Amino acid sequence: MGRQLRPKKLLLAATAAVGVFALAGCSADTASQWGRFGLPNGASDRSALIGNLWTGAWIAALVVGVFVWGLIFWVMVRFRKRSDDDHPKQRQYNLPMELLYTLVPFLIIGVLFFYTVQTQNGVLAKASPQQPIHTVNVIGQKWSWTFNYMEADNPAVGAVVHEAGTIDKIPDLYLPVNEAVRFNLVSGDVIHSFYVPAFYFKLDVIPGRTNSFDLTPDRIGVYSGKCAELCGTYHAAMLFTVHVVSAEDYVAYLNTLKAAGQTGEITAPEYPNTVPSVPATTEGEKK
Repeated sequence: MGRQLRPKKLLLAATAAVGVFALAGCSADTASQWGRFGLPNGASDRSALIGNLWTGAWIAALVVGVFVWGLIFWVMVRFRKRSDDDHPKQRQYNLPMELLYTLVPFLIIGVLFFYTVQTQNGVLAKASPQQPIHTVNVIGQKWSWTFNYMEADNPAVGAVVHEAGTIDKIPDLYLPVNEAVRFNLVSGDVIHSFYVPAFYFKLDVIPGRTNSFDLTPDRIGVYSGKCAELCGTYHAAMLFTVHVVSAEDYVAYLNTLKAAGQTGEITAPEYPNTVPSVPATTEGEKK
């Protein structure tokens, strides 16, 4: 019997050793991301709000999960069948138990709802009127993005400049670090979603409607942006690159666009066409 068990023990030991070495090989960034339950490192003033809600929800889920798993295994062991005549006492109902599994879920939902509303209000709060704010008018179109920098009143730029991406060219979005930015989102055709994972924020881009939000990028770096709403054949190509830079580099980039002649605001059509176009037919032609 001992010889039969030895290979199993060796296999378990080898598996444990591989697990230890795999965890030890994780980089500091990967270990830090585990601590954020998979979220990337935040890069905006709204990241802490979403991050705290995300982490709290995971902790609540794990606590409930451990409690439920514990009950399951306790029942499996405590009431396992020992003989044909060994059955636990049968009850028609158990009032304390029914109250427990009815009220506790409502309590959990109520707490999560309270913190979700608080977080939502904080994330959607507008920047203080006393602080200067940059405005970027964003257009989502099949299948790329257009960014209009509304800097006509900024003496360092003195014009509205833009950058338009195409399905073959991923556009760049430049933002100044530690300075508030207001994004106004419109669509030129169908519903899109403006999403920067490092900002912990996304908002739908809807035809015929302007959605707006404010945030302040607080960490210099290069981040990915994408469309988070399935919008058609080339949805996966709706990418953009976010550059959070110093105020000086931000102004320098906008002046580069200005020097290249990319001035004036590009606007979305007032009545977006969401129906595929068809060839026109002249009178008398067969349809």
